[in-house]
Amino acid sequence: MIYLDNAATTMRKPEGVIAAVVKAMESMGNSSRGTHEGALDAARSVYRTRVKLGRMFGCAAERVVFTCNSTEALNIAISGTIDSGHHVISTDLEHNSVLRPLYRLQEEKGVELSFVPADKKGNVDYADFERLMKPNTKAIVCTHASNLTGNHIDIRRVGEIAHSRGALLIVDASQTAGAFPISIKEMSVDVLCFTGHKSLMGPQGTGGLCVGEGVEIRPFKVGGSGVQSYSRTQPTEYPTRLEAGTLNGHGIAGLGAALDFIEEVGMDVIFEKEHRLMTRFYEGVKDIEGVTVYGDFSRKRSPVVALNIKDYDSSAVSDELSEEYDIATRPGAHCAPRMHTALGTVEQGAVRFSFAYFNTEDEVDTAIQAVREIAQ
Repeated sequence: MIYLDNAATTMRKPEGVIAAVVKAMESMGNSSRGTHEGALDAARSVYRTRVKLGRMFGCAAERVVFTCNSTEALNIAISGTIDSGHHVISTDLEHNSVLRPLYRLQEEKGVELSFVPADKKGNVDYADFERLMKPNTKAIVCTHASNLTGNHIDIRRVGEIAHSRGALLIVDASQTAGAFPISIKEMSVDVLCFTGHKSLMGPQGTGGLCVGEGVEIRPFKVGGSGVQSYSRTQPTEYPTRLEAGTLNGHGIAGLGAALDFIEEVGMDVIFEKEHRLMTRFYEGVKDIEGVTVYGDFSRKRSPVVALNIKDYDSSAVSDELSEEYDIATRPGAHCAPRMHTALGTVEQGAVRFSFAYFNTEDEVDTAIQAVREIAQ
């Protein structure tokens, strides 16, 4: 299989990730639940990975909180900081992991929502963030990169706007964590939400959030913590405050190995290769008659190319790619309804090709030829 669905999850992992998960399953107990060697082994592994993530994102290790994925992280961040009477700004680029928690707060607590519109290329006008600010604006919640077009939002610029008005910046880094340098302090990010199974190249079931200094988040769930067992409330200290229940120690061990791989290879090297593959594909398909490519390829972006062929249903094209060419892509709405509305692709959807470090130029060339043949 030629796997070009890496924006959904990277399927090909570094060998060390698989080895670390297997070793963890053979030896680990439950982190922070005892002092026997199995429990201590798990606790050490979790802590080491916490430190690595803190180093990658410029966050204190104790303020790195583990979750199952970025969806859980975003729910924790959004529901734990926003309340009745608050106003929130988001954008048309967002995934449902941002939209649905916000819509729920709107319905249940009367939270005011405003959305920065996207143009036909999927870009935003930063003046709109300023224009939409209100005295009760509590937060700007936005993605770092669209999972559909690959377009980036200048997080540093948005963070400066938010902080100038006393608002928080909560960032969905699902498509960028591990592939692009992120420093929460330097980029004025208050809460960074990430998943481990995409560009971080770790196992599914891993993710988390980095909580900036001075940011207080109410627990989304409460329960066992391994400490303060006689207290009727969840401990207030980070990360325990937001980590009720048993962590995915096996997955976190694999994530730690993935972080080692990224550090060894170099994030800049990984970015260069993924961007080169994406550009090769884009240049190969953009001028094919009947092919429409979405997004802005003139500026910094993620390694994603979304397209349609004539008026063919995107699911039919993706099925053809899979069945006749053994190429894996993602069709449909991509959990990004507002972005499809902005692009005018609500009915047709789009076929998304997304590239990762373990893809090759030969795979890209095969995919270009497949698009050409389907278009003909």
